[in-house]
Amino acid sequence: MNEQFQKLIERAEQLIGRIESILPQPLAAPADWNASIAWRYRRRSSGHGVLEPVKHVAAMSLDSLKEIDVQKEKIERNTRQFVEGKPANNVLLTGARGTGKSSLIRACLQAYAPQGLRLIEVDKAELTDLPDIVEVVSQRPEKFIVFSDDLSFDEGEPGYKALKSILDGSIAAATPNVLIYATSNRRHLLPEYMKDNLSYTHTEDGEVHPGEVIEEKISLSERFGLWVSFYPFSQNEYLAIVAQWLSSFGVDKAAIEAARPEALVWALERGSRSGRVAYQFARDYAGRATA
Repeated sequence: MNEQFQKLIERAEQLIGRIESILPQPLAAPADWNASIAWRYRRRSSGHGVLEPVKHVAAMSLDSLKEIDVQKEKIERNTRQFVEGKPANNVLLTGARGTGKSSLIRACLQAYAPQGLRLIEVDKAELTDLPDIVEVVSQRPEKFIVFSDDLSFDEGEPGYKALKSILDGSIAAATPNVLIYATSNRRHLLPEYMKDNLSYTHTEDGEVHPGEVIEEKISLSERFGLWVSFYPFSQNEYLAIVAQWLSSFGVDKAAIEAARPEALVWALERGSRSGRVAYQFARDYAGRATA
């Protein structure tokens, strides 16, 4: 009887172990924070959240980013203040696609990683886990940028409320070693409709007041302390970026000058004169030139 009871206990312990293995677990800190300067947060199908080191961080320097000097100065200054332990703001980078928003954040990471700056990339679908991520890094000596790229929300998405609370509005105090940097093509991060304008009201003297719908749509953006806008490049700016990338690939000055007509045709075919298009052309041209 005792032997049967012992076997029953062993089987019960095995079953409990299997059940626990598939239940969501609290987010644990990585075993080695020195494995990388950048991390990705991933939620497994089991519900477990993990911080994975990025083994090959895309190299980018601040000097290689051209025609966005005003934006670069603001982001670099804010990041430097953060790393030095001075007051700094959460940042929302908005505007035209391919103009260097995410590249600028990567360049700041490369520039300030030796001083302890680290980056954690979080997809918008996993922003609901932001409080857990912040809790894990809150006692670390490094400074962490939580980065969400191409951020925008549809109506009712849960990540919207989580991000809004972390930025400003939660009962918990802000963690001094964490900032949120986000990029978006939308200034207000939520879709805007013509019907929203119907919620505006005005007084007898003509003063306009936005309604609750408008207030809700702009409230998240307003919680970012620093807004940095990016604009489409002119033809001359586009060609300057092309020249910079071609030079970085080892193309000589004469060939760079000769490449200008092709660069313009490339942009025309793509329907854009963005920095991304300039980089893609430079890779294609440099590859052909060195073949």
